[in-house]
Amino acid sequence: MPLINELAPDLEVTEWVQGEPSNISQQRGKIIIVKVFQVNCPGCFSAGFPEILDALQNFSDKPVIFWGLATAFEDFELNNIENLKKLISHGEVVGETLYRLGSQGMLENNRLSYTIPFPVAWDNIIPADPSNASVDATKMIERDFPEFAKLPESSQRKIREQVMAYYKNKKFSAATFEKYQMRGTPSTLMIDQAGVLRGKWFGSGFGLTKEIENLLAE
Repeated sequence: MPLINELAPDLEVTEWVQGEPSNISQQRGKIIIVKVFQVNCPGCFSAGFPEILDALQNFSDKPVIFWGLATAFEDFELNNIENLKKLISHGEVVGETLYRLGSQGMLENNRLSYTIPFPVAWDNIIPADPSNASVDATKMIERDFPEFAKLPESSQRKIREQVMAYYKNKKFSAATFEKYQMRGTPSTLMIDQAGVLRGKWFGSGFGLTKEIENLLAE
């Protein structure tokens, strides 16, 4: 797992669905912002993308590039490359994204009310290996439960059982999502001009524009 202030590894991409193929190691000298999302993720489209579109407008004349990385760690029947292509080409949304954004008046004729104007890639989704469940479960607990060792034994046991069940029943793994040990979607990666990972955030509203400004000012 790459840590903050360490060299960011290249994204593992199956296909660039929109835009010219590229990768982190090919873009030295530029700041790279990667918005990681799932097709079936209402918050990605109600908050995550509007945030990055604002930043795109603010830094259109600066050495900053923006990419989208569609991934899948759940709801694989909806979070797939076919639905991603429909989203990119026609603004079609599915599942919970369709229901939630529609109920909030954020769709036009059941389609996304804005376009995604930057390159978008599909993460490398591969069959999961249940034999790695114990190792993967330990990694998740270390990442998401920093106070795990201080919890009562009964709570530790319950958490470990739930996490183990998740990994044993998991059908697919998302290579880039798991390489960067992200917690969910939307997530944002920020890589500096030297290819170093300088930020990794889960959710939105963390002040992306200010973070980019600070990096440009260095």
